[in-house]
Amino acid sequence: MNPYDANRAYTESSVLTAPPERLVVMLYDGAIRFLSQAAVALRAQNGRVFLDRVQRGEAIITELNLTLDMRQGEVAERLRAIYQFCNVHLTAATVEGDPRKIDDVVRLLSELREAWQQIAAAPPAAAAVA
Repeated sequence: MNPYDANRAYTESSVLTAPPERLVVMLYDGAIRFLSQAAVALRAQNGRVFLDRVQRGEAIITELNLTLDMRQGEVAERLRAIYQFCNVHLTAATVEGDPRKIDDVVRLLSELREAWQQIAAAPPAAAAVA
């Protein structure tokens, strides 16, 4: 097995065995990474890399939005509004060629990621009661 296959197997195993909260953190990590790369590519005027990375980031944000359980009330509604804002802001960044708009989205997603990281790191409710 070459090193790439080992890394891929490890990543697949991590995703398949991760609790839902950890999966959300992993999605945020991916979106932040791709959008950071998009901003760098836009500043370097590398349109091909920019479009690829911004589309990957948008796809992750769309997935986060689509998987929201809207029965959860206000939190889900606020997250949906944030995700929609992010996608609108990324579209504006693409049209205007403004990497600062991407930076804004990265900062926002980073804050959300930290909140989800705290949730993922918290002990399960059942274990806390026991």
